[in-house]
Amino acid sequence: MAESDVQNGVEKTLSFKAFKPQLLLQAPKATDAVDFYKAAFAAEELNRTLHSKRKAEQETPAILSVELRVSDFSLLVSNVFDDSASAEKVAESRVVLFLETEDIEAAVSKAVSAGAVVESKIAEGDGPYVGNRVAKLKDPFGFTWLIGTPAKESPVGEV
Repeated sequence: MAESDVQNGVEKTLSFKAFKPQLLLQAPKATDAVDFYKAAFAAEELNRTLHSKRKAEQETPAILSVELRVSDFSLLVSNVFDDSASAEKVAESRVVLFLETEDIEAAVSKAVSAGAVVESKIAEGDGPYVGNRVAKLKDPFGFTWLIGTPAKESPVGEV
């Protein structure tokens, strides 16, 4: 539900332009995660911000943020460091990400070939996913992905 505010007698509705979940990974795993999301979900890298204090001779640059586009949404992937305040939150904060596709078998197969592990095979969804066929995967970085496809509508009168 959008939040509204009255300004100069006119009701103004709060709206958002984007929703970008951010996945926090212990350094240096963000680089591997970006490669995995590109391979598993055909993610397109939109931009990358590296840590400015990281020395050029170090093997893997520290990623402050990589923005990826998967279908119509963006996802941020970031490294956290042992000495940062957010390091403690990596273990605490987990998300479940849902991708909808027309070809669930191909999407699951591609993710598994890139390194994901199937936690639940493709089946009828429950809860908020009733009416969808859904598979549950765990990526190599511990994040849970649900890949689903809308159930085919039955002709009127068929059960």
